[in-house]
Amino acid sequence: MGQVFDKLDGKEWRKRQIRKITDQVFEKVQNQKESDKLSFEDLYIAVLLVYNDINKYIPGPHFDPPSKARVKEVKEKCDINLDGDIDREEFFDFILQMTADTFTVVSQKLIVTMVVAPTVAVATKRATEGVPYVGKVVKKIPNSVYASLVTIAAVWFQKKAQSSSL
Repeated sequence: MGQVFDKLDGKEWRKRQIRKITDQVFEKVQNQKESDKLSFEDLYIAVLLVYNDINKYIPGPHFDPPSKARVKEVKEKCDINLDGDIDREEFFDFILQMTADTFTVVSQKLIVTMVVAPTVAVATKRATEGVPYVGKVVKKIPNSVYASLVTIAAVWFQKKAQSSSL
């Protein structure tokens, strides 16, 4: 139950998750070097790995990684000590800036799917109860089950729309 309350803590939970991802990616890329900093080439490889994980584990549309020009632009902002390379702390801030738009899109889709769809389902259930033949069946279905079915249908339609647009 504590995990549920932990996830409701929004920004802090998101930062902890991003910290886990950035630490894993930083270690993976940094293990190939003897330095504890990432050059531009290493940084771009790390960004590709992070976006690969985002596309693998986070529901929603496919997110293309940023261009090298965008990576260079954000790298210059995050290189606090101006040594030309990115250390672990700078990498965390760098990834936060690079993925800010991505998490906004994912959050909006989750809100629509998990809040709006069940609300619309309950509202439409009341409307369909007056329809001959269908209304009798709909009245027998509990609100929670009906809302779940409509939410599952909404997710299914979203996935179908995504797969057909690819």
